[in-house]
Amino acid sequence: MGNTSRPVSAGPRGRGSSAGPVRRRFSAAVRLMVALLLAGGVYAFFAPAARAQEEPRLSPAAAEGEALYEVSCITCHGRSAGGVEGRGPSLINVGGASVEFQVGTGRMPLARQEAQAQRKPQLFTDEEVRQLAAYIDSLGVGPVVPDDIGARVEDADLARGGELFRVNCSQCHAFGGGGGALSSGKYAPSLHPASDRIIYAAMLSGPQNMPIFGDNTLTPEQKADIIAYIQRVIQSDHDPGGFNLGRYGPSTEGLAVFLVGIVALVFASLWIAGKS
Repeated sequence: MGNTSRPVSAGPRGRGSSAGPVRRRFSAAVRLMVALLLAGGVYAFFAPAARAQEEPRLSPAAAEGEALYEVSCITCHGRSAGGVEGRGPSLINVGGASVEFQVGTGRMPLARQEAQAQRKPQLFTDEEVRQLAAYIDSLGVGPVVPDDIGARVEDADLARGGELFRVNCSQCHAFGGGGGALSSGKYAPSLHPASDRIIYAAMLSGPQNMPIFGDNTLTPEQKADIIAYIQRVIQSDHDPGGFNLGRYGPSTEGLAVFLVGIVALVFASLWIAGKS
């Protein structure tokens, strides 16, 4: 018998060999899509509901402070408190203590550029001042007035506060807390209208020519002692030594003694001369 083998057609196998890789790639893509959908579904099912919501960027107080800032402070200090050249400095990392002093005493908003910001009637309420302080504090790291400052002052040591005041404060604010003149048109203000939070904020922030009394220089307890002495002794109307002579310290006392002594000597000399 002769060779009766038929030639095998390569048409169908040729089409199958080219379509096989396409089907494999398509099935791989489908499997990847299904896996991604399953992973997303599992995460969405098991993830806490709080994560699906955007966490608030600011606390409620700081959010209120931001609204106040955008109305009253943004012109001089710029957006996000970055400062504006020639108008106002940056408030980043300033801290809430500086805001409480400057805004709580009416020095800010600033009326005009001077050698030193003047104390004025307070424009914002105490609550609004703390809201502004909370917003500025959220922009960086800076000193903050503690909320329990009132309790610390109540338990303070008056004797130690007087000693610390005479060593650290009387050179500028005078022994009676009436303030005094400094160089270049600046001055140390009177301490008589200052509250406990304002004094604490000033010691932490060091406004104008005042040095910064950080916790490494004066501990929080020592600051409370000084505040207690200022409020209970200096701000009181009680003068155990007699007439206060304006509470300007030993200079007025020496001047008064000198004048009284000179007048007494003059009259004594005239009386002696008349007798002789």
